[in-house]
Amino acid sequence: MEYKDYYNILGVSKNATQDDIKKAYRKLAVKYHPDKNSGSKVAEDKFKDIGEAYEVLKDPEKRKQYDQLGANWKQYQNAGFDPSGFNFSRGGPGGKYHYEFQGDPSDMFGGSGFSDFFESFFGRSGRNNRGFTEDDRDVPGSDLSGDVTITLQEAYYGTERVIDLGNEKIRVKIKPGAYDGLKLRIKGKGQKGMTGTSGNLYLTINVQPHPVYERKGENLFMEVPVDLFTALLGGKLKIVTLSGDLNITIQEGTQNGKQLRLKGKGMPVYGKSGYGDLIVKLNVSLPKQLTREQKELLLKLKDSFYRQYTH
Repeated sequence: MEYKDYYNILGVSKNATQDDIKKAYRKLAVKYHPDKNSGSKVAEDKFKDIGEAYEVLKDPEKRKQYDQLGANWKQYQNAGFDPSGFNFSRGGPGGKYHYEFQGDPSDMFGGSGFSDFFESFFGRSGRNNRGFTEDDRDVPGSDLSGDVTITLQEAYYGTERVIDLGNEKIRVKIKPGAYDGLKLRIKGKGQKGMTGTSGNLYLTINVQPHPVYERKGENLFMEVPVDLFTALLGGKLKIVTLSGDLNITIQEGTQNGKQLRLKGKGMPVYGKSGYGDLIVKLNVSLPKQLTREQKELLLKLKDSFYRQYTH
């Protein structure tokens, strides 16, 4: 009879806590679940081994019995002792173990989903008719995934989409501030598992690039042209933000490339209150053509500046 190393099957050490064992089982059970590995005999056998290992190691008493067995397994084999049909139970002085026959040995094999090794030492308790442990009821079906594309405007105000799952249509709300790569989990809208428990639906949000605004986190960046005379003399400039039109003040003598930070005019912070900032870069635009009269005025202006800075 082949010895089953349950610790190795779950990938945990012999000193693992019950919580470690449970986490390892759930991770492996999801990975090798029949719903995700349809038709794979290897995955099916692995899934059964995982369930069997967890059935023993999750139970403190069974785990003690198994640990005692592991320490003496070679001794039992060398002595020619076949433990098939016996069960370990605590008894005797000092907590030693004795062997107690549990019914007809021929009745303990086949069709349970557990190995001969398990059945011989631990009987048939703790399994259902399919041979899975009770905790398999917690393993959901496979998850589903998809992509949703939205505009920056929709990301600013929030939006919603109707998702067609084939047998059902669901409405998904997307909160303000959604960002590119955001993953939404819609619980229980994945595939149904063997016990009826469904997996989850995961949606990845894709935000389309905007022709005016560049987004970096919650901040927005934009470039705005400013005519030469407004930059020189100062004035008001109308800009368009995602929240509406806004008049900003251009200071006298504004240099090309100057940046203005408008507090709270950026993107909403996803899932929280507050907004990022809008950073406006001013690009001073020069006239491409001048009349003779305009050139003469600029030359006089040039001479005036030179006189001012040379005297």
